[in-house]
Amino acid sequence: MSTIGIPGLILILVLALVLFGPKKLPELGRAVGHTLKEFKNATRGLTSDDDDDDEAKKKELAAKEALVTTTVVTEKDALDREKIEREVRERLERERLEQEIRERLEAERLQMEKEQQKA
Repeated sequence: MSTIGIPGLILILVLALVLFGPKKLPELGRAVGHTLKEFKNATRGLTSDDDDDDEAKKKELAAKEALVTTTVVTEKDALDREKIEREVRERLERERLEQEIRERLEAERLQMEKEQQKA
C-alpha cells in the first residue's frame, strides 16, 4: 500500500489553493476542522460505556451541527466553483477576442505593406 508523500501533499495543497482561492481556503479549513472535531466528539461518545440520555442527546446535536456545517461548506463550495467556472469562461472568451483582434491587425498591416510596395 503506497502513501501520498510530500510531493503528493504539496500537489493537493496547490490544487486546493487554485480551486478555492487564497481568501476562501482558511475559511474552508476552519469548517473542515470544526466538522472533524464534531465527528470525533460524536464517535468518542459512541465508544464510551456511559449511556446517559443527556450524553446521547449531546451526541445527536453535535452530529446534526456537523452535518449542517458540512452542508453549508458544500453549498459555498458549489457557489465558489460556479463563480470560478464563470471567470474561466470569461477569460477564455476575452483571450479569443484578443486573438481575433491581433489577427485582424496583422492582416491590415500586411495589406498596408503590400499597398506601399505597389505605390
